Order: sequence, then C-alpha cells, then structure tokens
Amino acid sequence: MERLQLTSWLEDARSLLAITDDQNMADTMERAVDAVCTVVRSGKLILVCGNGGSAADAQHIVGELVGRFLKEREAIPAVCLSSNPAVLTSWSNDYSFDTVFARQIEAYRQMAGVVIGLSTSGNSKNVVAAFSAAKANGMTTIGLTGRGGGKMAELCDHLLAVDSSSTPAIQQIHLCLYHFMCARIEQELIGS
Repeated sequence: MERLQLTSWLEDARSLLAITDDQNMADTMERAVDAVCTVVRSGKLILVCGNGGSAADAQHIVGELVGRFLKEREAIPAVCLSSNPAVLTSWSNDYSFDTVFARQIEAYRQMAGVVIGLSTSGNSKNVVAAFSAAKANGMTTIGLTGRGGGKMAELCDHLLAVDSSSTPAIQQIHLCLYHFMCARIEQELIGS
C-alpha cells in the first residue's frame, strides 16, 4: 500500500474546493442564508441533524449559532437533533432510529421554521425522514450532501451538494460551507 502524502491530500482538497466555488453554489447558499434569517426574524428555531461525523458537524453549526461565530451578539436560536442521548436512545430503542429526527421535528413543529440536514450520501434514512416531516409541517429544508444529493435532493428547498463521493472530502467542504453560512447569517442578522 502506498503511503499517503500530505501534499496530495491537500491538493485533492484544493481541487474539490475549486470545483465547489461556482455561481450555482453561491446562489443556493445566499437563498439558504436568506431562508434561515427569515426564520430567525420570525422568532422560530433552526433545527440541525446528521449522523456520525455529520452529527458532530450539526453540533458544530449549533454551537456557532447559539454561542458566537465571528461577532459578539445575541444567541441565534438553534437546536441539534442529534445531541440529546435520552431522546435518541429511547425513541430508537422503542420505535426506530430511522424516525428519531422526524419525531423531534414533530415535537418542535410549532417553534421551528427551518431544518438543516447533513448527509454525505444524501441517503441517511433518518435525515430523509426528517426532511419529509419538515416539508409536511411547512418548514424550509437545507441539505448539505455529496454528489447528486441522494434521496434528500427531492426534499431540499436549498441543496448544497459537494461534487464528490468521498465521505472525508465531502465533510471537509461541508465545514467550509457551513462556516461561511454562519458568517453570512451573523452578518445579515446583526450587520457588518
């Protein structure tokens, strides 16, 4: 097996960043930011979900919004649906892990207005079910996925699909995308 080289790893990341930097992605991102800001201004919550590394990304997004990202400001109301072990384990044990996020969307339906879901394949059953529940409850859906968007694509109001099928590569670009999203949300909500 050939030993991995940092320079080639970083070059692969640079190449993927270069193809992600297009006008369609920029336009979709601006519409997604506008949707989130509209929800926050109306006094509603942002819900975020994902599995595994994407669950950690979901927590990261919520941490940046509730805490702060680049600016001192009031908290932005956001909840990570993959952060409550009692809900995750009780619902999954008694019913199904496939519906664990959809159940929480049902619980928050009166308070929430947008769901951000992360799935590198776009096919995570519980994220797809969450988007179905969000759409049924009139919420906006923003998906961060890999190439093509998978099953989430048809349920996304705003699809940010990274043109790759490599999970680590997609997650690296997702980090860049959601950091930019957090910066733009702050900028729009509190000004520059």
